[in-house]
Amino acid sequence: MSIELKNASFSYPGGFLANENLTLTIAPGERVAIVGQNGAGKTTCVKMMNGLHKPCDGDVLIDGENTRDFTAAHIARTVGYVFQNPDDQIFNQSVRKEIEYMPRYFKLPDEEIRRRVDRAVALTGLEKYMKKNPFDIPYPIRKFVTIAAVLATEPKYVIFDEPTAGQDKWGTEILEHLMDELEKDGIAVVTITHDMEFVARNFKRVVAMAHKNIIADGTAGEIFGNDAVVEESRILKPQLTILAESLGLPGQILTCEDLVTALTGLN
Repeated sequence: MSIELKNASFSYPGGFLANENLTLTIAPGERVAIVGQNGAGKTTCVKMMNGLHKPCDGDVLIDGENTRDFTAAHIARTVGYVFQNPDDQIFNQSVRKEIEYMPRYFKLPDEEIRRRVDRAVALTGLEKYMKKNPFDIPYPIRKFVTIAAVLATEPKYVIFDEPTAGQDKWGTEILEHLMDELEKDGIAVVTITHDMEFVARNFKRVVAMAHKNIIADGTAGEIFGNDAVVEESRILKPQLTILAESLGLPGQILTCEDLVTALTGLN
């Protein structure tokens, strides 16, 4: 049971090659950040994971099933995708209708729909917005409407595209708690992000991309500690890592806890 990319390549109409020979496996319950500069092929990669794009060469398997054999709507029941811009995803007149749309499309019993909606709303903090039109609420909260709508389908794998973009401290804390809960439930989270502080705090596994390919796959410490990978993927090290390196502190410093431990060890 996993998402598997096996030498998967994708070209857009006109012949532009966006991904080339990607090989990657993501297991249930795993939390993976995909990082790299714009144009590295990150979004195309994850769109192959949920069937929005079908590989031109190679294969993408979802729990052993080839995405070539199924529609994106069918795959969405297993692999949920949250777009970077919520306005590309929202189309209902109320937050409640947006969140319950797919469970109703699946013709689930009303009691099951209520259970799923209540769970998704509790995870995203949307209780007081349920009767509002999604386009009448602030953009950062609107992003949580799309997250809740995807969670209500109860997928095994969830893909977030730049989830912290436009979020304040409250929104980021909701995201972090949400990911913790999904991990407890055995749901994999794949996240595209340019927020390296968010990566350092929340992801044990990081995949770095550049030039349409995966150039490194390892722990956050391994990725941020490899200057060649950082330079080639054109990412920034977390600020705490930069500070620790400037102070000559030993070890991989990614979080405040790491920094405190390193400083305490100097005494």
